[in-house]
Amino acid sequence: MRSYLFLMIAIISELFGTSMLKVSNGFTKFYSSLSTVLFFGLAFYMLSLSLQQIPLGKAYAIWSGVGTMVTVIIGIIVWKETVSITYITGILLIVVGVVLINLKGTAY
Repeated sequence: MRSYLFLMIAIISELFGTSMLKVSNGFTKFYSSLSTVLFFGLAFYMLSLSLQQIPLGKAYAIWSGVGTMVTVIIGIIVWKETVSITYITGILLIVVGVVLINLKGTAY
């Protein structure tokens, strides 16, 4: 279970890193840029710790899928990005993919 805690911290760190990437304005703002690097560093470190117990495909599917989905929500709420049916369909397909990978378990 500790590995899933590491994975959760990796996801949260990635979300902060992505948000700071937007705020950094193309790495033109020092503190936002530094925060981006630090949060992504923490995200990859925590992801690496989670991989000690969770299979790579499963961990990466959860990390990238949840990260993408929440990043889209942050974009809509914080950055006022527009939403379309294509946008929503794409996110739903990512969620379905993550669920399918987790339902399958370990592939051999």
